[in-house]
Amino acid sequence: MTVPVIAVVGATAAGKSELAIGLALALGGEVANADSMQLYAGMDIGTAKLSPAGQRGVPHHLLSVWDVRHPASVAEYQAMAGPVLAAIRQRGRVPVLAGGSGLYVRAALGDLDFPGTDPAVRQRLEAELAAAGPGALHARLAALDPAAAAAILASNGRRVIRALEVIELSGRPFAAVMPGYQQRQPAVQIGLAVGRAELDQRIAARTERMWRAGLVAEVAELERAGLRDGRTASRALGYAQVLRFLAGEISEEEARAQTVLGTRRLARRQEAWFRRDPRISWLDAGSPRLLADALALCRSHLPAAARARRS
Repeated sequence: MTVPVIAVVGATAAGKSELAIGLALALGGEVANADSMQLYAGMDIGTAKLSPAGQRGVPHHLLSVWDVRHPASVAEYQAMAGPVLAAIRQRGRVPVLAGGSGLYVRAALGDLDFPGTDPAVRQRLEAELAAAGPGALHARLAALDPAAAAAILASNGRRVIRALEVIELSGRPFAAVMPGYQQRQPAVQIGLAVGRAELDQRIAARTERMWRAGLVAEVAELERAGLRDGRTASRALGYAQVLRFLAGEISEEEARAQTVLGTRRLARRQEAWFRRDPRISWLDAGSPRLLADALALCRSHLPAAARARRS
């Protein structure tokens, strides 16, 4: 029996990193990151990336692997994540996946099959996006594939472009290439449930901690390293708002308030995404028994030999 991947998922600020470390320490595991923004080097404070001390001796993988100018790619992440998880298993360890980026979690678990891409088609669509804006392309997507348009925010130009590209190249609706919820490899998915009011408080408190820890200085340093040229990294929550502050477009207080509001909206979308997956077992993030309950869930899926080694 293959050792399953333990995936800890849920909204931002729910406590995924802490639980992942607790599980790894108890089960003899290593952690692989599934947060799209923690893949960027130097984006530490604003992504709540754990410091080496905070990792508590647990090996962590897929952190700080991209330059801030590198465009994010779920397909590229999947190509990296598969060998990382396999190598953890080969070392006789338990792979623990942690992150709130839904597509990245599903990519790591092997749920996604990526249709090909065509640079010419992509370049043409990107030119149209620059000229007409995401709304016009989203309207075209709605006419071609209403289901895909309903699932993609009109403001998310990159995903709208990808959907239109897949439709053009494959002749099929983009929704048709999105996966169902069949398990493609052994996995235990644990969702951290946090009440909305509590989560809003956590987000506000975390944003305040980020500011005190030096987020503005971090963004200023990354700006000198090319952050504004990064199509993905420059739009990250906190970073986009601080860049606007540094450009004199808004005040620092407005940047902080917009970061809190944007993070709350992100958390709602993450919650909705993960709640649709029936494979996820949800646990109360605030329970004093959280780690014990999560361990019991994991051990019920571990091979007998692995349970014996880690009891």
